[in-house]
Amino acid sequence: MTFTRADALAVAEILRTTAQAEILPRFRNLSDDAIRTKTSQLDLVTDADEAAERVIEAELLRRFPGALVVGEEGVSRDARLLDGLGQADLAFVLDPVDGTLNFASGLPLFGVMAAVLVRGEIVGGVILDPISDDWAVAVRGEGAWIQRTDGSTSSLQVAAKAPLSQMAGNVSWRYLPEDLRPVVTGNLPKVAMAADLRCAAHTYRQTAAGHMHFSFSSSVMPWDHAAGWLIHREAGGYTAHFDGSPYRPVNRGGGLISAPDKESWQALRDALLPQA
Repeated sequence: MTFTRADALAVAEILRTTAQAEILPRFRNLSDDAIRTKTSQLDLVTDADEAAERVIEAELLRRFPGALVVGEEGVSRDARLLDGLGQADLAFVLDPVDGTLNFASGLPLFGVMAAVLVRGEIVGGVILDPISDDWAVAVRGEGAWIQRTDGSTSSLQVAAKAPLSQMAGNVSWRYLPEDLRPVVTGNLPKVAMAADLRCAAHTYRQTAAGHMHFSFSSSVMPWDHAAGWLIHREAGGYTAHFDGSPYRPVNRGGGLISAPDKESWQALRDALLPQA
């Protein structure tokens, strides 16, 4: 199947209208029973996540009949949904509210993400910022750009190569094995700055736009990375697992580092994970 720019923008519009109907009305307006924990107090789900996923899935299936739709909250209920990603002729991977911890805390740093896969290969990615009301979009082989509601666009380009000591980025180390946590955190002074936005959507938007040099993530779940990986790649960037192997959305482990190029990736990996 050929996935076009028009298709990507149709997906973006589904995300936008759903965010306006199901997510934004609940922002800073959640009752206590509308916020629930999954695996820990830092891993939350809200009524907005669940409602948005239901609506997005229904609208995608209306627009793309027969597609496989895999959402984060659906996988929480049935992990077997992930098994079809490598074979489906057309699949969508959804994160209905990425940055749920920020969303539930009233912090306007969250996004809505959708990746498009054809037989396991990522061919499209959309990351909506519901607050600024624009999208980062990529179609495989056609570049990455910001699209605004007035139709205007601007191309995305990763940061220029820089020495390790001048690199700034996002480091999410929460899911690292306990033996690697002190290794990574102890090496953070080797870079210029390391923050954690608690939101993969905005991390990928920032790195693809060149506002940060790199991202480091200990978790590789496809709803957090598939859309952003393609946007970052089409903006000129390089991503690989900690062991140097290429990223694929069917992978379930291995951590990820994204950087402006392969040489920068190697410098970051050697600095943050010298024993890898």
